[in-house]
Amino acid sequence: MAQFPVTPAAAAATGHRASPSPRSSTSLPRRTTVLTSIGAAAGSPSWRGAVAVTRAASGSDKAAVARTIINPNDVPVLSFSELGCFEWQLCTQTGYALHYTVKNFFELEYTIKAQVIYFNKSITLPLKVAERLETFQASGTRNQNYMAMYSSIFGGITTDPSAMVIPIDDHMVHRGHGVFDTAAIMDGHLYELEQHLDRFLRSALMAKISLPFDRSTIRSILIQTVSASTCTQGSLRYWLSVGPGDFQLSSSGCTNPALYAVVIESPFLQVPAGCKVVTSSIPIKSPQFAVMKSVNYLPNALTKVEGEENGAFTGIWLDDEGFVAEGSNMNVAFVTAGKELLLPSFDKILSGCTAKRVLTLAEQLVADGRLSRIISRNVGVHEGKAADEMMLIGSGILVKPVVQWDDKIIGSGQEGPIAQALYDLILEDMRSGPPSVRIRVSY
Repeated sequence: MAQFPVTPAAAAATGHRASPSPRSSTSLPRRTTVLTSIGAAAGSPSWRGAVAVTRAASGSDKAAVARTIINPNDVPVLSFSELGCFEWQLCTQTGYALHYTVKNFFELEYTIKAQVIYFNKSITLPLKVAERLETFQASGTRNQNYMAMYSSIFGGITTDPSAMVIPIDDHMVHRGHGVFDTAAIMDGHLYELEQHLDRFLRSALMAKISLPFDRSTIRSILIQTVSASTCTQGSLRYWLSVGPGDFQLSSSGCTNPALYAVVIESPFLQVPAGCKVVTSSIPIKSPQFAVMKSVNYLPNALTKVEGEENGAFTGIWLDDEGFVAEGSNMNVAFVTAGKELLLPSFDKILSGCTAKRVLTLAEQLVADGRLSRIISRNVGVHEGKAADEMMLIGSGILVKPVVQWDDKIIGSGQEGPIAQALYDLILEDMRSGPPSVRIRVSY
């Protein structure tokens, strides 16, 4: 058992009395405890730096360790309901000494020593948090299937959605001081993880977030999380935060930056059906924040909601000069009457990894004559609405044709051939592209 004792010397120094030596409970099965510091940030307190992985006597597949793919350090897969039996002692401010034995995570046995009076009693905490989280998960409130989560707070991976939580005092939660990125999972391969990870780390640098690990360790953790999830079709989302610490505005009290990752199963690809968009009335983020993939997505969310409220798929932002910028969380592209593939420049908007890959793949359409050239420059609203084709490009939608912008029908009002060709190219690239964009996951 892992113990956190209050030594007699320490108790004497504070004027408190230490409790008697802990006694193991005969009613609890013995468990094997493995301590590991993998995935715990350097300099973390011992309760963060060491994670106890327990297995019941009968065994549990949830306690199995994820297989290593990149480096020799495994990230443990933890079970929320099998944290095991551990003991600690606590001296109260009144001089009483308490000894707790935790059973099943929320049931306690305790002994109180107060002068000559001894109490032995078994209690159950009034709020069984784990059970209520499991009830919430089973209620069907969530409409996506979360397969696995990694957290540097507990230094491991859980496949129990009820345990996929982060501290409320994490500054990413209450101050928005965090960044994120994503990567698609296709046929057991991670698509463009390297490209997304590079952008992820650039965003962290711009947001003044220190890294809890180096790049190769973060990469390994992300791949191992997908491996533990057994998900072969879906997406991997991951976040870097200045971490928990307090509810202040400054992050100076946050000593341990945090890394989180979640695997979401999406077994079906979206059909590239034509959609309507509207010009957004929500102010666009300034370039300093638009080029950074931070968690401050309230303007993006409101732009998406505004589009849906007007019977559209999303809203389209214009920049401070009135040029076409981007969608709520996707890039915009056009096909001109001269068969040019035209994208707004990335100077003031997020540099989309999928959009940049589409530009590379589109060279094949230039080679076979379906496109005359590929260009990135400022695009006016009138020019955009007069295009033969318009499309949205992003990792969540790949390539989605736009057939109407506000009251203006785009081209023939039908999905265009270039949008379909680009969708086919990016989909084929995800399924059989080169190793530079596809990483095989071992399950």
